[in-house]
Amino acid sequence: MELRRASSRDERVDGGALVLAGGTELVPLLRSGLVHADELVDIRGVVPRGISDGAIGAAATLAELECDPQVPEALREACRLAASPQLRNAGTLGGNLLQATRCWYWRLGWACRLHGGAECFARDGEHREHAIFANGFCASAHPSDVAAALLALDATLLTNRRSLPVAELYRLPTEDDRRTTTLAPGELILEVRVPECDRSTYLKAMGRKRWAFPLVGVAGARVGGEVRVALAGVAPVPWLLEDGFESATPLPDNAYKLDVARALVARVRTALA
Repeated sequence: MELRRASSRDERVDGGALVLAGGTELVPLLRSGLVHADELVDIRGVVPRGISDGAIGAAATLAELECDPQVPEALREACRLAASPQLRNAGTLGGNLLQATRCWYWRLGWACRLHGGAECFARDGEHREHAIFANGFCASAHPSDVAAALLALDATLLTNRRSLPVAELYRLPTEDDRRTTTLAPGELILEVRVPECDRSTYLKAMGRKRWAFPLVGVAGARVGGEVRVALAGVAPVPWLLEDGFESATPLPDNAYKLDVARALVARVRTALA
């Protein structure tokens, strides 16, 4: 495997190459054999990092964001709760949005639907930490606290090819297309633009007190008279709560997530009132 530095943000990335920024997600996946690459392309020199007028460079680290007063509270708190200090000092905003699922069947290399197989093993197996929404095809749960915060904040992404709402970065996997994002090959997230909000917050239930992935994370933001609420850890993608919990389809061992989510959503709405 070769490592090279990208010379421009539009530099071609061939099919056998992967882009690398902080590496806190990619390197473990490479070591475990879940992803493969002939070449790693270091993009830290071509992706923006600073924060200015609501635009956040995708190479900004979580540690930088958690303490910057320009960043809305929901995003600061999501960054602070996302990982250990060591990982927050290395992990980038763009990389955090593109995290792979923590589903243990996928992580152990089982031939599940995300790996191109015909079965979601979590549905009939161990699924205490899995999805309670949109889990018919794949019951994996998206692990990004940051993505939920940006979804609640109605953020917009700028890539080297287009501009899109953060909600359009994600897609539910299907039989015809097992991907969970809409990024094209070679497409890089460059900036995240966050509109001004009156108030925002992020609350998180974890399996342990610190430095764990969300069992349920709830982000809320109030802009004018509108309140947006988004959840982490409850669907294969970050989940915007538009119709309450009517569409929830919990599995036998993760129905507790509904109670946790309802309680956190109520607390978030109270905080934003």
